[in-house]
Amino acid sequence: MVIRLAAGALCAVMLAACGTEAATPPTGPAPPEASAEHSKAALQVTIKGGAVTPVNERLSATAGEPITLTVDSDAADELHVHAVPERTFDVAVGPEQHFEFTVEVPGRVEVELHHLHRTVAVIDVRP
Repeated sequence: MVIRLAAGALCAVMLAACGTEAATPPTGPAPPEASAEHSKAALQVTIKGGAVTPVNERLSATAGEPITLTVDSDAADELHVHAVPERTFDVAVGPEQHFEFTVEVPGRVEVELHHLHRTVAVIDVRP
């Protein structure tokens, strides 16, 4: 009987401790999933008066990670992403045009403007 009471008391203490742990908020940095939105590779591109900014910008990304280009342009053009698979985006006249893509095959990826013959960025894609 004493053993049963002791075992019952021990179970009650263990359950109470588990409940207390579960109610304690986690500390430390946010898990990677919570900060994934901030880890995307992104680049702001401006086309104005026949000039492009930036030119030959270096970016890093991970295969499968979204890459976003935001373009402000005063002229129509085409963005070519030389990756596997290759992508082409029509750039219109206007601000804040967003183009998002992923690269599945690691390596060096060039992003160029077709009509202006400028390399906007070179992206090093890691596995």
